[in-house]
Amino acid sequence: MANVIPTTHPSLRIVPADEAPFADVEAVFGTRGDPAHCWCQWYKLPGSEWRERAGGDGALRGRLEAQLAADGPGPGLLAYEGDTPVGWCAVEPRPALPRLRTSPIVRDHTPDADLDDASVWAVSCFVVPRRHRRRGVGAALAEASVAYARDHGARVIEAYAIDPSAKVAKTPAAELFHGTVSMFAGAGFVEAARPSASRAIMRVEL
Repeated sequence: MANVIPTTHPSLRIVPADEAPFADVEAVFGTRGDPAHCWCQWYKLPGSEWRERAGGDGALRGRLEAQLAADGPGPGLLAYEGDTPVGWCAVEPRPALPRLRTSPIVRDHTPDADLDDASVWAVSCFVVPRRHRRRGVGAALAEASVAYARDHGARVIEAYAIDPSAKVAKTPAAELFHGTVSMFAGAGFVEAARPSASRAIMRVEL
């Protein structure tokens, strides 16, 4: 039985995704839309390799399955409502996400400039199928990410949040995969930098 990560959400159960059946991960990512074409590999592949995307979606899916089967913590958490998988959160040591090295949001603004420091963890992505949204799934996953990182020896956990309130137009749902400032603040994260009006680095010192 998978280890349950405690949260304050009364109806959701959060577990390490590497302890869940991969079929449940597949159920969250689905077969259409951005998650099914990315499989949380965007931050793990250099730009040139991503553009080539040898093997297509199936290869990216295989990479995530292999990462979940590998030794060590990460790369994510899975949320359940009852026995139904309802959400995914990518969380792991920051060096596992090499594209963050070239992101000006992270490279130029993180308080921890040593991007090889494995004691700094990153929350990089959320996937919540449309039918399960507006139920606090993302908030519960953000909260659980802190406990998960702490239990695995992290010194810091940070996220690269969207601030919809700073935008004139409504933020499309497709842009919210980073998580929102208010969601992370509710999970105990504190704003550490504001790279742009609508993006913030949110952190918890552990």
